[in-house]
Amino acid sequence: MKIVTEKIGTNKVKMEITVEAAEFEKSMTVAYNKVKGKVSIRGFRPGKAPRKVIEQAYGESIFYEEAFNDAVPKAYEEAVKSEGIYPVDRPDVDIVNIAGGQDFVFTAEVFVKPEFELGQYKGVEVEKKSYPVTDAEVEARIESVRDRNSRWVGAEDDYEAKNGDKLNIDYKGTVDGVAFDGGTAEGYSIVLGSNTFIPGFEEQMVGMKTGEEKDVNVTFPEEYHSEELKGKAAVFAVKVNEIQYKEMPELDDEFAKDVSEFDTFEEYKASVVKELNDNAELRATREMENALIDKVAENTEIDIPNGMIESQIDNMVEEMGYRMQSMGISVEQYLQYTGTTMDKIRDQQRDEAAKTVKAQLVLEKLAIVEGIEASDEEIEAEYAKLADEAKLEVEKVKDMFAADNSYVKGRIVSAKTIEMLKANAVYVEAEVKE
Repeated sequence: MKIVTEKIGTNKVKMEITVEAAEFEKSMTVAYNKVKGKVSIRGFRPGKAPRKVIEQAYGESIFYEEAFNDAVPKAYEEAVKSEGIYPVDRPDVDIVNIAGGQDFVFTAEVFVKPEFELGQYKGVEVEKKSYPVTDAEVEARIESVRDRNSRWVGAEDDYEAKNGDKLNIDYKGTVDGVAFDGGTAEGYSIVLGSNTFIPGFEEQMVGMKTGEEKDVNVTFPEEYHSEELKGKAAVFAVKVNEIQYKEMPELDDEFAKDVSEFDTFEEYKASVVKELNDNAELRATREMENALIDKVAENTEIDIPNGMIESQIDNMVEEMGYRMQSMGISVEQYLQYTGTTMDKIRDQQRDEAAKTVKAQLVLEKLAIVEGIEASDEEIEAEYAKLADEAKLEVEKVKDMFAADNSYVKGRIVSAKTIEMLKANAVYVEAEVKE
């Protein structure tokens, strides 16, 4: 195969690729085997007509499309590897010459990873924050665990409802004295203070007792989903059937044993303090690393092909879809609820996508310039780490990357490159109190 490569524009190349006649003949044979069963030739059963007979009846060009589809991907992939090209989108392909018994010639124009010179990346000044953990944060974490381990208890008849209590109610809503669709319910469960009902509804139920009846006056929000009810004043006749309050566990050694691996409350509390401190330190480290990478990227000029940005937006939209799915809604439902479009979402993601692509390109170039690679020992350790993260056996993870472990190597090289930047950075300490 013959390849002639020409640079056209800043980040684009054009390859003229010649597939020798003998090699292209194999693709013509593949095409014949695919086409022969689809044509009708008098005197031959379907799929039995010789190639020459089909060519005489329909012309040799009947095989060109399938031959093209067979020859181009293989030749293009080989050419890309041979020329050391790193495409960032699909190529634009044009045929120069196609015919049986002749060399097959085509051109492929494609955007490639941009060439650029690194800016300053050593001695870069970056703020190194710290987030001291407060007693209030520790208490809030323990209180959230305590809340999750509480239980609902039925209240006495003279108990007055307060925020946080769960009420079972009947209600009937009217606007100008007329009931409306969806405004009536029996046995409805509501937690006061959860703000799940119309604004003002839950607040007026504070202080009510079991068996009590009351008219609750509210106004529907202007942005309410029902056109008939937007901005309308309504009255809900409410009856409280039952009130339940949360019974919270005592913060003692038994509580610690129930919610943790520790025998005493003090040991459990110390573990909470350690966890919060570890999280704060990790947060500070991640923020510092991101700020450092951003500064190094800002020092570097790169003309990024639009295809790379679009590809990154694709990834971000896909991740958004997974998040929506985990919350039980589809992307289509999200677009409907928010009144936006996918085009608008993609536009909103564009700047962040460009920033991400630039950072990736800079890290890749830094690794090359600094000669950062992944050793066999580091690869083995990374396999073990991935296995632990995925709760799989190490050998199973290795099998997953047997054909191509570039992802594994990439994780290692990226982490080592960031460590190199950190080792050469100038830090400004800053304490953040929240």
